[in-house]
Amino acid sequence: MVRLPRTPLRRGPRSADPLAGISLEPETPRIETIEQDGLRWISIESPRRIERAWLEEHFDFHPLDYEDVYSRNQRPKVDEYPDYLFVVLHFPAFDKRAGRLNAAELDMFVGPDFIITIQNQPLQPLQYLFDRCRSSDELREELFTKGAGYLLYRVVDTCVDASFPMLRKVGLKLEHLEETIFDDEENRSVVRDISNAKQEIINFRKIVRPQRAALRDLERTKRYLSGELDIYFDDINDASERIWDMLENYKEVIEALEATNEAVLSHRLNDILRVLTAFSVIMLPLTLIASIMGMNVHVPGQGEIEGFWVVIGVIVVVLVAMVAWFRKRDWL
Repeated sequence: MVRLPRTPLRRGPRSADPLAGISLEPETPRIETIEQDGLRWISIESPRRIERAWLEEHFDFHPLDYEDVYSRNQRPKVDEYPDYLFVVLHFPAFDKRAGRLNAAELDMFVGPDFIITIQNQPLQPLQYLFDRCRSSDELREELFTKGAGYLLYRVVDTCVDASFPMLRKVGLKLEHLEETIFDDEENRSVVRDISNAKQEIINFRKIVRPQRAALRDLERTKRYLSGELDIYFDDINDASERIWDMLENYKEVIEALEATNEAVLSHRLNDILRVLTAFSVIMLPLTLIASIMGMNVHVPGQGEIEGFWVVIGVIVVVLVAMVAWFRKRDWL
């Protein structure tokens, strides 16, 4: 057996460090903290594995609460423990990528000297309040000197009040639809606009409906919420009920707009059918006259120029008479 010579392998220069170009620096948790007068506000946005490990290392919360934080789309609720409260609330947030309202979940741990807010997706009103607390000594003193219960109230109240501008935009859309629903030029897009507004109201209702019970439970919770705070949390519940009442009104308005739009479309269809029917009725005697004059039998005036003009004259007279009669009856 003849052995072929083996082609020598070319070996490149061996790297001195096989992990060259790879960052070996430990990843740090993205956690923001404000502390004053013995009270800490810890803010975490879109927690990753490292933030979860940090929470489990520094706080001894119930494992089921950690499981709720790590999973998505938990139902709004208030769980009371001997050392802390665990609160899950949902607030509407506009998703620019999807182009619709989604529920932004806010998980909160409340203890005697801390409050932890965990956002699964950004809540701009809450982030704005946190940034103001960090930059304003006056606001920080106002919120932190009254205890964790008052700080919890301000967090929830800020997020609840952010719903009203969104609802006002929905109301403006409904007013615009009411104004344009009878406009022929705008009617082509009315159906799509009504559908979009209805979907927005449905999404809003899905977020607010389960939230109402959780806010009532929060008002009845007395741990870390002194009697002086009852009036504040009662105000939050009043705001929540106002939001629900507005959504109920908007639901009735959008249903009325749907019914009105269907009636308008039906009326326009009837107008089109009425015109087509009138046109068919007008053409019927003219077609009959033309058919008789075109038969292969002898009829008076056939073959004479005078007979042709007589037939044309009869057709014109019948046409004018029927059009005038239809207009008098408002059928045309």
